[in-house]
Amino acid sequence: MTIPRCSWANPANPRYLDYHDHEWGTPCHDENRLFEMLNLEGAQAGLSWETVLNKRDSYRAAFDGIAARHPDKVFVWIDIEDQADVVGDLDVENFPTLLVQRDDTVAFFGTMLPDPAVAERLVKAQAELAPAELARLAQSSAERRAWQRDCNLRTLLQDAS
Repeated sequence: MTIPRCSWANPANPRYLDYHDHEWGTPCHDENRLFEMLNLEGAQAGLSWETVLNKRDSYRAAFDGIAARHPDKVFVWIDIEDQADVVGDLDVENFPTLLVQRDDTVAFFGTMLPDPAVAERLVKAQAELAPAELARLAQSSAERRAWQRDCNLRTLLQDAS
């Protein structure tokens, strides 16, 4: 059976056709794939989707490298439109927005460039903080204190259950 293709699917680009035929419009619930798509979408700003899709393999290799270097880290990717019950009233204005939490302490909440090197530096910096330093930083400003109250993922997930 031949799949009817949209007019935007460039017939000269096999990657683009494969994306159109096998991924576009197909629901995805795999956290790694969702993270990949989040980064590709962020990278798209000002570029065509075809251009970004052509860079996909290099993104995959970079993020696989981060995961290999930090096997003890767990990431949860939440689509704020599909999982609005989790984020509730949490104000997310820019994409991608990243929340980094260690145990019950929110270490970072903010916009992140869709760049593997930036993500790795952030993961490494947060992991290197001593618990006492993390606790001190969590209370160091009104904004960070609000993160503890409004952005605690454990609390948000419990409340959504």
